Amino acid sequence: MAVYTRLGAEEMAAIIAAFDVGTLISAKGIAEGVSNSNWLIETQDAQGALHRFILTVYETRTDTADLPFFLDLLDHLAARDCPVPRTIHDRNGASHRFHEGKALALIEFLPGISVSEPTRAQARAVGAALAQVHLAAADFPAERRNSMGPDAWRQLLGDCGSEGLESIHPGLAAIVDRELAALSSGWPSDLPSGVIHADLFPDNVLMLGDEVTGLIDFYFACTDITAYDVAVTHAAWCFSADGAGFLPDLSVALMEGYESVRPLSQMERDALPLLAQGAAMRFLATRAYDWLNTPNDALVTPKDPMAFVRRLEFYADPANAGVFSS
Repeated sequence: MAVYTRLGAEEMAAIIAAFDVGTLISAKGIAEGVSNSNWLIETQDAQGALHRFILTVYETRTDTADLPFFLDLLDHLAARDCPVPRTIHDRNGASHRFHEGKALALIEFLPGISVSEPTRAQARAVGAALAQVHLAAADFPAERRNSMGPDAWRQLLGDCGSEGLESIHPGLAAIVDRELAALSSGWPSDLPSGVIHADLFPDNVLMLGDEVTGLIDFYFACTDITAYDVAVTHAAWCFSADGAGFLPDLSVALMEGYESVRPLSQMERDALPLLAQGAAMRFLATRAYDWLNTPNDALVTPKDPMAFVRRLEFYADPANAGVFSS
């Protein structure tokens, strides 16, 4: 249950009253998500019309200094017709507020559901939507360092220790050492960069049929290699949940969709196998750390790191480099 902050009815009503969105009718906690507290808010305006919003209270894992980047980015993309929720500013024009020391924001509610077994048409639509975001963000003036880049992978996996990694799966420490060395020596520094989502898993995409109605949860968004975002999305969408099964039809569709909007350069395409190894390592690192450090009585169940070890080994196999060919 992703509601860590408890708000009483009067507190919630006072919070919503700070925004010009009508009178609070209901507030329902949202179970999805692991980092922040979220509610589905329903209000009624003076004409009797009902409106829905998402209220987020940012917990300790979100640096409030980053909120202007995240929220201004949403407004920038929404103004350019990207399928992202706009930020609802308060009566003073602020994109976020504070309540008892915690930052909060009210975000537009978008229709749609997150798919668990995407179709080829849905994967193509997601690829196109990602490319649309990359183009629309090209003139976004702010920058943010990738807090989950290669340095963070090494730190997290170092904190796990060889014994911890071996407790997850025998031989994992050796895999990590080998692949980190390969990534460190070959990680590109001369590819096009810009603002990226960096976490576009199916649960961060809302769809109605084959249409993308919302790209959400931009809280890992940052300035980094644009093609790396393609690699992250490929790793998230083109495998079975356990990472054991590669889904070639989704891979082809995702890449076709992306390049129908923003064609990749040959340098970007050539780099994708290594960038995808990095994407797999990024989620292996966070999952391994959470696997070893999440308390047994926590509300969140840690996810299996081996699902991304399998993706990593797939991408590292030279025989599979052709999955990114045009």
